[in-house]
Amino acid sequence: MDEANEVEITDATVRFAGRTVLDGFSMSLRPGAKALLTGPSGSGKSTVLRCLLGFVTPEAGSVRIQGQAMTAETVWSLRRHIAYVGQEPDLGSGTASEILERPFGYRANAGLKGNLQRVPALFRQFGLDLDLLEKEMGDLSGGEKQRVALIGALLLDRPIFLLDEVTSALDPASRGTVVDYFRARDDITALFVAHDSDVFSFVDQVISMRQNDPPRGAA
Repeated sequence: MDEANEVEITDATVRFAGRTVLDGFSMSLRPGAKALLTGPSGSGKSTVLRCLLGFVTPEAGSVRIQGQAMTAETVWSLRRHIAYVGQEPDLGSGTASEILERPFGYRANAGLKGNLQRVPALFRQFGLDLDLLEKEMGDLSGGEKQRVALIGALLLDRPIFLLDEVTSALDPASRGTVVDYFRARDDITALFVAHDSDVFSFVDQVISMRQNDPPRGAA
Protein backbone atom coordinates (compact mmCIF):
# COMPACT_ATOMS: atom_id res chain seq x y z
CA MET A 1 0.00 0.00 0.00
CA ASP A 2 1.27 3.45 -0.93
CA GLU A 3 -0.50 6.39 0.69
CA ALA A 4 0.78 8.64 -2.14
CA ASN A 5 -1.36 6.83 -4.72
CA GLU A 6 -4.57 8.50 -5.80
CA VAL A 7 -6.17 5.22 -6.84
CA GLU A 8 -5.10 1.75 -5.77
CA ILE A 9 -6.41 -1.79 -6.15
CA THR A 10 -4.36 -4.49 -4.43
CA ASP A 11 -4.68 -8.24 -5.06
CA ALA A 12 -8.40 -8.01 -5.82
CA THR A 13 -10.37 -11.17 -6.51
CA VAL A 14 -13.93 -10.92 -7.82
CA ARG A 15 -16.18 -13.80 -8.81
CA PHE A 16 -19.66 -13.76 -10.31
CA ALA A 17 -21.79 -16.91 -10.51
CA GLY A 18 -18.75 -19.09 -10.00
CA ARG A 19 -16.70 -17.31 -12.69
CA THR A 20 -13.51 -15.52 -11.67
CA VAL A 21 -13.49 -12.08 -13.25
CA LEU A 22 -10.53 -10.62 -11.36
CA ASP A 23 -7.87 -12.88 -9.89
CA GLY A 24 -5.36 -11.08 -7.69
CA PHE A 25 -5.61 -7.94 -9.82
CA SER A 26 -3.56 -4.91 -8.79
CA MET A 27 -3.14 -1.41 -10.21
CA SER A 28 -2.25 2.02 -8.92
CA LEU A 29 -2.30 5.59 -10.18
CA ARG A 30 -0.33 8.51 -8.81
CA PRO A 31 -2.03 11.92 -8.57
CA GLY A 32 -2.34 13.45 -12.02
CA ALA A 33 -1.54 10.19 -13.83
CA LYS A 34 -3.33 9.21 -17.03
CA ALA A 35 -3.82 5.49 -17.65
CA LEU A 36 -5.48 3.34 -20.31
CA LEU A 37 -7.29 0.16 -19.27
CA THR A 38 -7.47 -2.25 -22.19
CA GLY A 39 -8.58 -5.80 -22.89
CA PRO A 40 -11.20 -7.79 -24.80
CA SER A 41 -14.87 -7.84 -23.85
CA GLY A 42 -15.42 -9.84 -20.69
CA SER A 43 -11.87 -9.37 -19.44
CA GLY A 44 -12.95 -7.42 -16.36
CA LYS A 45 -12.56 -3.76 -17.35
CA SER A 46 -16.06 -2.80 -16.20
CA THR A 47 -15.54 -4.75 -12.97
CA VAL A 48 -12.43 -2.70 -12.23
CA LEU A 49 -14.44 0.51 -12.63
CA ARG A 50 -17.24 -0.84 -10.44
CA CYS A 51 -14.71 -1.74 -7.75
CA LEU A 52 -13.31 1.80 -7.82
CA LEU A 53 -16.85 3.21 -7.52
CA GLY A 54 -17.69 0.87 -4.65
CA PHE A 55 -20.45 -0.98 -6.51
CA VAL A 56 -18.49 -4.25 -6.33
CA THR A 57 -16.63 -5.39 -3.23
CA PRO A 58 -13.76 -7.81 -3.90
CA GLU A 59 -13.93 -11.02 -1.88
CA ALA A 60 -10.18 -10.65 -1.40
CA GLY A 61 -7.86 -7.68 -1.72
CA SER A 62 -8.55 -3.99 -1.23
CA VAL A 63 -9.52 -0.76 -2.98
CA ARG A 64 -8.21 2.58 -1.79
CA ILE A 65 -9.04 6.08 -2.98
CA GLN A 66 -6.63 8.85 -1.94
CA GLY A 67 -5.17 6.49 0.65
CA GLN A 68 -8.52 5.63 2.26
CA ALA A 69 -9.96 2.12 2.09
CA MET A 70 -13.24 1.69 0.22
CA THR A 71 -15.69 0.21 2.74
CA ALA A 72 -19.42 0.31 3.39
CA GLU A 73 -18.74 3.20 5.77
CA THR A 74 -16.57 5.26 3.41
CA VAL A 75 -18.07 4.54 -0.01
CA TRP A 76 -20.39 7.55 -0.15
CA SER A 77 -17.73 10.06 0.86
CA LEU A 78 -15.12 8.54 -1.47
CA ARG A 79 -17.45 8.66 -4.48
CA ARG A 80 -17.49 12.44 -4.11
CA HIS A 81 -13.86 12.39 -5.27
CA ILE A 82 -14.69 10.46 -8.44
CA ALA A 83 -16.38 11.40 -11.71
CA TYR A 84 -17.63 8.57 -13.91
CA VAL A 85 -18.69 9.06 -17.54
CA GLY A 86 -19.91 6.06 -19.50
CA GLN A 87 -20.12 5.23 -23.17
CA GLU A 88 -23.89 5.78 -23.34
CA PRO A 89 -24.61 8.28 -20.55
CA ASP A 90 -28.15 8.21 -19.16
CA LEU A 91 -28.66 11.85 -18.29
CA GLY A 92 -32.41 11.78 -17.86
CA SER A 93 -34.94 14.07 -19.52
CA GLY A 94 -34.85 17.80 -19.99
CA THR A 95 -32.74 20.25 -21.93
CA ALA A 96 -28.97 20.10 -21.87
CA SER A 97 -28.98 23.25 -19.74
CA GLU A 98 -31.32 21.65 -17.20
CA ILE A 99 -29.22 18.50 -17.10
CA LEU A 100 -26.06 20.49 -16.37
CA GLU A 101 -27.78 22.52 -13.66
CA ARG A 102 -29.45 19.55 -11.92
CA PRO A 103 -26.51 18.32 -9.79
CA PHE A 104 -26.17 21.73 -8.14
CA GLY A 105 -29.63 21.37 -6.64
CA TYR A 106 -28.15 18.85 -4.20
CA ARG A 107 -26.67 20.16 -0.97
CA ALA A 108 -23.34 18.41 -1.56
CA ASN A 109 -22.78 20.35 -4.80
CA ALA A 110 -24.54 23.64 -4.02
CA GLY A 111 -21.28 25.42 -3.25
CA LEU A 112 -20.05 24.71 -6.78
CA LYS A 113 -23.01 26.26 -8.59
CA GLY A 114 -20.81 29.12 -9.77
CA ASN A 115 -19.00 26.60 -11.98
CA LEU A 116 -21.94 26.83 -14.38
CA GLN A 117 -20.32 30.03 -15.62
CA ARG A 118 -17.70 27.78 -17.25
CA VAL A 119 -20.28 26.09 -19.49
CA PRO A 120 -19.91 28.38 -22.55
CA ALA A 121 -16.12 28.01 -22.54
CA LEU A 122 -16.32 24.23 -22.15
CA PHE A 123 -18.89 23.98 -24.96
CA ARG A 124 -16.56 25.90 -27.26
CA GLN A 125 -13.57 23.82 -26.16
CA PHE A 126 -15.33 20.54 -26.97
CA GLY A 127 -16.76 21.77 -30.26
CA LEU A 128 -20.40 22.13 -29.17
CA ASP A 129 -22.76 24.86 -30.33
CA LEU A 130 -24.28 26.86 -27.45
CA ASP A 131 -27.69 26.41 -29.09
CA LEU A 132 -27.55 22.80 -27.84
CA LEU A 133 -28.17 24.06 -24.31
CA GLU A 134 -31.84 24.59 -25.14
CA LYS A 135 -32.30 21.27 -26.92
CA GLU A 136 -33.90 18.24 -25.31
CA MET A 137 -31.41 15.50 -24.48
CA GLY A 138 -33.40 13.06 -26.61
CA ASP A 139 -32.69 15.22 -29.66
CA LEU A 140 -28.91 15.15 -29.22
CA SER A 141 -26.64 12.75 -31.07
CA GLY A 142 -24.60 10.14 -29.24
CA GLY A 143 -21.45 12.22 -29.55
CA GLU A 144 -23.19 15.34 -28.27
CA LYS A 145 -24.54 13.43 -25.27
CA GLN A 146 -21.06 12.12 -24.48
CA ARG A 147 -19.61 15.62 -24.48
CA VAL A 148 -22.47 17.08 -22.41
CA ALA A 149 -21.98 14.30 -19.86
CA LEU A 150 -18.25 14.99 -19.79
CA ILE A 151 -18.81 18.71 -19.28
CA GLY A 152 -21.27 17.98 -16.48
CA ALA A 153 -18.65 15.85 -14.74
CA LEU A 154 -15.96 18.50 -15.15
CA LEU A 155 -18.19 21.12 -13.51
CA LEU A 156 -18.14 19.09 -10.28
CA ASP A 157 -14.37 19.53 -9.91
CA ARG A 158 -13.67 15.89 -9.03
CA PRO A 159 -9.94 14.98 -8.92
CA ILE A 160 -10.42 11.42 -10.30
CA PHE A 161 -12.08 10.57 -13.61
CA LEU A 162 -13.18 7.12 -14.76
CA LEU A 163 -13.94 7.41 -18.48
CA ASP A 164 -15.50 4.39 -20.16
CA GLU A 165 -15.34 4.67 -23.97
CA VAL A 166 -16.24 8.36 -23.75
CA THR A 167 -14.97 9.12 -27.26
CA SER A 168 -16.57 6.13 -29.01
CA ALA A 169 -19.26 8.24 -30.73
CA LEU A 170 -16.98 11.15 -31.65
CA ASP A 171 -15.38 12.02 -34.95
CA PRO A 172 -11.56 12.30 -35.02
CA ALA A 173 -11.56 16.08 -34.50
CA SER A 174 -13.88 15.85 -31.49
CA ARG A 175 -11.86 12.97 -30.02
CA GLY A 176 -8.82 15.17 -30.33
CA THR A 177 -10.42 17.92 -28.23
CA VAL A 178 -11.12 15.44 -25.42
CA VAL A 179 -7.61 13.99 -25.54
CA ASP A 180 -6.00 17.44 -25.60
CA TYR A 181 -8.08 18.58 -22.64
CA PHE A 182 -7.09 15.72 -20.34
CA ARG A 183 -3.49 15.72 -21.51
CA ALA A 184 -3.25 19.35 -20.34
CA ARG A 185 -4.91 18.79 -16.96
CA ASP A 186 -2.10 17.76 -14.62
CA ASP A 187 -4.46 18.12 -11.66
CA ILE A 188 -6.78 15.34 -12.85
CA THR A 189 -6.11 11.62 -12.42
CA ALA A 190 -7.82 9.79 -15.29
CA LEU A 191 -8.42 6.14 -16.10
CA PHE A 192 -9.62 5.64 -19.67
CA VAL A 193 -11.28 2.47 -20.93
CA ALA A 194 -11.01 2.31 -24.71
CA HIS A 195 -10.56 -0.14 -27.54
CA ASP A 196 -8.88 2.43 -29.78
CA SER A 197 -5.62 2.66 -27.85
CA ASP A 198 -3.97 4.85 -30.51
CA VAL A 199 -6.20 7.75 -29.47
CA PHE A 200 -4.76 7.63 -25.96
CA SER A 201 -1.10 7.18 -26.84
CA PHE A 202 -0.22 10.04 -24.47
CA VAL A 203 -1.04 8.11 -21.28
CA ASP A 204 1.54 7.33 -18.59
CA GLN A 205 0.40 3.74 -18.10
CA VAL A 206 -1.24 0.98 -20.09
CA ILE A 207 -3.00 -1.57 -17.90
CA SER A 208 -3.86 -4.70 -19.84
CA MET A 209 -6.61 -7.07 -18.76
CA ARG A 210 -5.47 -9.78 -21.15
CA GLN A 211 -4.61 -13.02 -19.42
CA ASN A 212 -0.89 -13.43 -18.70
CA ASP A 213 -0.20 -9.93 -19.98
CA PRO A 214 0.98 -7.85 -17.00
CA PRO A 215 0.35 -4.08 -16.78
CA ARG A 216 2.92 -1.90 -18.54
CA GLY A 217 4.25 1.17 -16.81
CA ALA A 218 2.26 0.53 -13.63
CA ALA A 219 3.52 2.25 -10.50
